[in-house]
Amino acid sequence: MIDAPGAIEHCYAQGWTDGLPVVPCGQDQLDAMLARVDRDPDDVLLEMPQLNRAVTVRLAAVNAVMAGCLPEYFPVVVAAWDSLREEGYARKGIWQSTTGTAALLLVNGPVRGEIGINSQGNLFGQGFRANATIGRAVRLTAMNALGLRPHELDQATQGTPAKYTACIGENEEESPWAPLHVDCGLAPQDSAVTAMTIRSTVHIEARHTAVAEQLLHDIAGTAARTGALLHQSVSVCVVLCPEHAHLLADAGWTKRDVSAFVHEQSFLSREQLDRVGKGAVSAISRWRVPADHPDAVVDTAADPARAGAYALTSPEAVLVVVAGASNSGVSAVVETFGPRGGRPAVTPVPPTRQETPR
Repeated sequence: MIDAPGAIEHCYAQGWTDGLPVVPCGQDQLDAMLARVDRDPDDVLLEMPQLNRAVTVRLAAVNAVMAGCLPEYFPVVVAAWDSLREEGYARKGIWQSTTGTAALLLVNGPVRGEIGINSQGNLFGQGFRANATIGRAVRLTAMNALGLRPHELDQATQGTPAKYTACIGENEEESPWAPLHVDCGLAPQDSAVTAMTIRSTVHIEARHTAVAEQLLHDIAGTAARTGALLHQSVSVCVVLCPEHAHLLADAGWTKRDVSAFVHEQSFLSREQLDRVGKGAVSAISRWRVPADHPDAVVDTAADPARAGAYALTSPEAVLVVVAGASNSGVSAVVETFGPRGGRPAVTPVPPTRQETPR
């Protein structure tokens, strides 16, 4: 019989960890996970056809145990995979990219309180089991079921700390606006997960301004940085702390207004783009390249009436949510991957089954 330290070391030896110790998964633990969702264990949650590999409910459950999830977290894990499938980028090989992307999971609804999802202070940081282990379960599954390990199929140049775990809740209780899942047609009493493929998180220090437009220019300036540009344009999720959200709402701004303003202020002049070697677009890759690059063609995303282009695809590419503590004026811009628009991948959390394990 292998003792706990021996089992953990065995997992290390097999390459089943993310660098941190994992919880060895036995049949009882696996059954307890599977009993929480009304899904066949062999159901496919996400496929990567280019790798001829797939994530099944069973594999997601095994890795949820290894990540340290409690069984009651598993419906959220399943909803996260459903959302990732709907979002689409993971299936296209972006998780293998040199860019070093990761999955950010945004949780809405009553499930946050039911399982202890942190939506307030330090929500991007440590200290909360549900946040840490649900996000970690996705990454472990990507490594163990899909083979996305560093120096192998994961070709990230530098990566991001979010590759360990990135799962947050929206602070619905302190928001002046409706939460994301309600904006997208669900009822307040529904629970949901929205998956986003992200690259980085940039904090905004705006502690002293009481003028909405000053705050919005700070957000727009953070979102429209040239270093974020790879393709013709980018997208962001603006995570406002409750204080900033109330400052804007009290001045009459809606979330839609905020998105429109940030997009409009994301215009970069041709001089700014040329200065960083991104004044044209490659005919082959559609990536931004210097104007004198041999593959350079006319930038179709450019505004013909102005000498330059918008860094952000459209107002719809600026998602606005409220999260964090009401203890200082600190918000964040999360750089999401791709020229987004339309409805986010908001996916309902399936009802939790309460029966004993099979």
